[in-house]
Amino acid sequence: MNNLIVIIGATAVGKTKTSLALADHFNCPIISADSRQMYKGLEIGTAMPTKEELSRHKHYFVATLDPDDYYSAARYEQEVMEVLEKEFPHHPTMLLSGGSMLYIDSVCNGIDDIPTVDEETRNFVKEKYANEGLEQLCSELRLLDPEYYNEVDRKNPKRVMHALEICYMTGRTYTSYRTRAHAKNKRPFNIIKIGLRREREELYKRINDRVEQMMKDGLLEEARNFYPMREKNSLNTVGYKELFKYFDGEWELPFAIEKIKQNTRIYSRKQTTWYRRDKEITWFHPDDTHKIIAHIDNIINKQKE
Repeated sequence: MNNLIVIIGATAVGKTKTSLALADHFNCPIISADSRQMYKGLEIGTAMPTKEELSRHKHYFVATLDPDDYYSAARYEQEVMEVLEKEFPHHPTMLLSGGSMLYIDSVCNGIDDIPTVDEETRNFVKEKYANEGLEQLCSELRLLDPEYYNEVDRKNPKRVMHALEICYMTGRTYTSYRTRAHAKNKRPFNIIKIGLRREREELYKRINDRVEQMMKDGLLEEARNFYPMREKNSLNTVGYKELFKYFDGEWELPFAIEKIKQNTRIYSRKQTTWYRRDKEITWFHPDDTHKIIAHIDNIINKQKE
């Protein structure tokens, strides 16, 4: 039986280090499940693995897209399944690691076919957004799909608008298409989910320290290079959108940096809430690499019995 080890955890918890240690042990490639590390040029702001880290093992889905490329969880699911089919004959244990919740879910459980929104509905929602603003759309989403309202980035108009489009057009919640009320798609491999977590105070310090290090490493200049593309979805990302407000003259730089830290902490809480619902995850502190490896080895050895 082939095995896919899925490394899950909040941003800055230490997934890269753990993934490399497991890749060393199992001698296998790493499949990234970070929807922003896919974009070329966003190295600093997305905490992309370094060239040295990338050279240790083959990585998939890192710096493979241009910032203006369109990508989706459905496409990710399809392409990851193709990678696994290619790699499993050579590597019966594979690794998938990242913090993009929907991308991970698409690989583990499959993703439903969300209907294509018709032009009339799309224009209707666009007009509502133009006339009434994002806050009003969020209020409607809260009524029509409270579950997705609690998960979505409510500062991201595209995501809020798309969910409302589905609600208006189908009469169903957007959540109903995402959570698959029917049975999960059966995968032809075993999935072993490993969660990494730290105490909140420890994680928040790592987040704050990482933001400071990103600024020292040149995040300001990296963001400036992409400022002309600030409307692209790939740049609607913590670390860039705050600095764009500084470039626009809306915020002072120290305030923008503090907002990066704050918004990263908020995102980490959203990730933690999402993962907490999954009872298939076994949790470890990132420093307990030997315990993680022993746990996985035990599962794999039992399969052979």
